[in-house]
Amino acid sequence: QLQLVESGGGLVQPGGSLRLSCAAFGFTLNDYYIGWFRQAPEKEREGVACVSPRGSPNYADAAGGRSTISRDNAKNTVYLQMDSLKPEDTAVYSCRAGRKACWGPYDYWGQGTQVNVSS
Repeated sequence: QLQLVESGGGLVQPGGSLRLSCAAFGFTLNDYYIGWFRQAPEKEREGVACVSPRGSPNYADAAGGRSTISRDNAKNTVYLQMDSLKPEDTAVYSCRAGRKACWGPYDYWGQGTQVNVSS
């Protein structure tokens, strides 16, 4: 079964850090652009960061200068390191994979992982 699975979410205090993982099963990520997105309650989904097959990152405003995207093709996984987290970063974070461009279209997407930033 071809799928993306996110992990690494949870509850963290403001100012804390999390590293999210996006792992592929049934296919290899090497040739794919991978994008991280988030959706907060009652808000539109927004892009956070994406990375090209060669590892070039691209950050959206939502990354806030506090996120770093990276990929480990040997582990078939893409990471999103988030630092100095704020309550407004609370959202479901999901990843998507596509062959054509950094911000889509996408062929695969995961179910997401919940991030809660609260004291």
